[in-house]
This record gives sequence, structure tokens and C-alpha cells, in this order.
Amino acid sequence: MIIVDKIAKNFGEIQAVRDVSFTAKDSTITTLLGANGSGKSTTLRTVAALLKPDHGQVTVDGICVQEDPLGAQKLLGIFPDQFGLYTRLTAREHLEYYAELHGMQGPALKSAVDEVISLLHTEDILERRTEGFSQGQRMKVALARAIIHKPQNIVLDEPTRGLDVMSIRMLRQILLELKAAGHCVLLSSHVMAEVEILSDHVVMIADGVVCADGTPADLVREAGQPNLEEAFVALTSAHGRAAA
Repeated sequence: MIIVDKIAKNFGEIQAVRDVSFTAKDSTITTLLGANGSGKSTTLRTVAALLKPDHGQVTVDGICVQEDPLGAQKLLGIFPDQFGLYTRLTAREHLEYYAELHGMQGPALKSAVDEVISLLHTEDILERRTEGFSQGQRMKVALARAIIHKPQNIVLDEPTRGLDVMSIRMLRQILLELKAAGHCVLLSSHVMAEVEILSDHVVMIADGVVCADGTPADLVREAGQPNLEEAFVALTSAHGRAAA
């Protein structure tokens, strides 16, 4: 479980996140929903201990991210907005390298690699260098290395960006399987259809502030709108008028 409590983050004169609080529970897919520049990525990078908040705190399964970033990161699988693969390495070498970074050796390493290969069905690309991989293939390798150490919590920053329809369907199924296995899945998105299909809990962010949260159905009902897209527009617009 991930608890974000009143975090704020400035970059010079830019207030990227002003006041964000929410809880992402186990066996649940929680989505940060907001326009570009709303503070979603800054929030996720703070959760991942890549940024230190100016105020507030984040805890991951009871570990304070600011006080023990390495301890928290052991419980997190991070899927970044840019895959960042090493093009000279094969898919297998990526997995083995990341397993070693998490302290695995020998039989434990081999077992972890075999399990994630089976889960993500990467047998056909294992011995190929990642240079020239399709976006879907790159996504599978990036996700595989993120979960190689079996983290309880998986954090994904706009995971479907640049993916084709079949890759999106594949990723969606994987995330649902992780949820069913009891993991906490936290992601960001601005794609309404994706959010409605996947999310148990939606946190709407506008101008670095949480303006509404709840299930997709709750938010639609709260806004008095026919669907999540219209609810998002209504709720964020109301927040903007109130803040003016």
C-alpha cells in the first residue's frame, strides 16, 4: 500500500505539486488522472524516491520514502515514462542485470528471470538485442525488469504512451493479473477509456492539487455527467473557478 500525505514540490518558481494526498491500496489499480502538466509525473517520481518533496511525506508499506528511500524502493517496481533500454543488451541480459541489482544470484536469479519470462511471454525476444524492438516489445522488457524482484507495489507513468492497440490490450491484461495477485498498482494517465476500463480508484489532479477522487462511477455521479470524460472536465473546471 502506498500513502501520499499532503506532498508539495517546487522547481524554482514553478509549483509542480501543491497539495496531493491519496492512498493506493493492495489488490487495487489506482490511477492519477490529469492533463499534461497537472503534476502526475512529479507525484509518481516522489513516490519512487526520485524526487524529495518540499512538504508532506510518502510511505510504502509503512516505510517512509524520505527517511529510507532504498528500503522503499525495494518494495517498488518502477515503470518509467521513457523505457530507457540498453540497446546493446539482449532482453535476457536486461533481466539478469536488474535481478543482480536487486541482490539476486545463482538459482534465485535464474528462477526470477524464468518466472517473469513466463508471466510476460517474452520467450520470442529473449536472445535479441533490444535495438530495433517495437514499442510493444520494449514495453514488455521494461515491465519485466520492473517486476523482476517481485515488488508488492508497481508504479507506472503513462504506461500506454506510444503503444499500439494490441500492446495496450496486452499491458492491460498484465496489470489486471498483477491486481488479482494482490499487488498495489499505481499509474498515471490522461486517456479516459483506459482509466475507465482499468481503474478501481481514480485521483483527479489539476494544477498540482487533488480536485476529486473515488471510483469512476462515483466521480461520474458526483459531477452529474454521463461519462468520466465529462466528469473530469466538470470537476477540474469547478476546481479552476474556485481557485481563481
